[in-house]
Amino acid sequence: MMDKKKVVVGMSGGVDSSVAAYLLKEAGYDVVGVTMQIWQDEDQTTQEENGGCCGLSAVDDARRVAWDLDIPYYVMNFKQEFKDNVIDYFVDEYVQGKTPNPCIACNRYVKWESLLKRSLDIGAEYIATGHYAQIEQLPSGRYALKKSATAAKDQTYALYNLTQYQLSHTLMPVGQYTKDEIRAIAQKINLQVASKPDSQEICFIPDHDYARFISENTDKELMPGNFVDLDGNVIGRHKGITHYTVGQRKGLNLSMGHPVFVTAIRPETNEVVIGNSEDVFTKQLRCDKLNWMAIDGLHGKEMQVSAKIRYSHKGAPCTISEAGDGTVECVFEEPQRAVTPGQAVVFYDGDYVIGGGTIL
Repeated sequence: MMDKKKVVVGMSGGVDSSVAAYLLKEAGYDVVGVTMQIWQDEDQTTQEENGGCCGLSAVDDARRVAWDLDIPYYVMNFKQEFKDNVIDYFVDEYVQGKTPNPCIACNRYVKWESLLKRSLDIGAEYIATGHYAQIEQLPSGRYALKKSATAAKDQTYALYNLTQYQLSHTLMPVGQYTKDEIRAIAQKINLQVASKPDSQEICFIPDHDYARFISENTDKELMPGNFVDLDGNVIGRHKGITHYTVGQRKGLNLSMGHPVFVTAIRPETNEVVIGNSEDVFTKQLRCDKLNWMAIDGLHGKEMQVSAKIRYSHKGAPCTISEAGDGTVECVFEEPQRAVTPGQAVVFYDGDYVIGGGTIL
């Protein structure tokens, strides 16, 4: 009889990762459940109140599920990795006038790089998660993400920067199901988390007060500054650039007689640029920190793709080409709203992730 392959399932205490563990056990894998402990030095009350994916309540739920599924379960400490690769990155990007995506950084450097290394060290061949995405090995031999069976829950955007090595050691059993089907499976096997709501917020800022969090976690002095129009005229005072992002309309407290929006943030002059609705649209962007997935690069060629510029963006047709210095230029067929420095742009060919990068 062939030895069962060991897989470490990252269990958040939610229904998706719980059912992922069940599906893999049913498929014959030797399943080990792990919750990643990422919280820093908060007191226990703060951790218990946290509704994110890795708080104490998540540990309790995941442990109960592991017990119900009769699989071994552990909590692994990733506090330092999370601080270095997610919290510090998040704060630094905002201080530089950008709008980061901490979940993408967490996926790449904590949930995969760190968890995969520890899992392989204990004899596992794979890690698995409850993400709504699918992994395929293409005829070229390369591994690529494919959109999940349910467009409403597809999470490939947040996973675009996984490496070929990471993809080759990853299982995503939930990707071929809809959310309703996953909940139905959980109810069928009587998991207590079957009806647990999805976590929505950034896990380490449950109160959504980004500016407060940033000011408490940087040694840089974040000063008020000027709102300026597109011609450089001063039109008001802002609270500090970490309070704003491109495309923002609410919370500006500017009486202009018509709706106005943030069109750019200039950390070098501590200015927030304000414009009208049409000024927030653009047909072009450049990106760096590229990660190629279905292909190994453009090699001097242009390519027609669909690009998503944020998680909730539906994607839009565009042409991508090399722009020098390790960057790629993306030219859309139609202007796109609020192209935001620091966010990811992800390129698709049909249902497959071609690659992506960070918007400059």
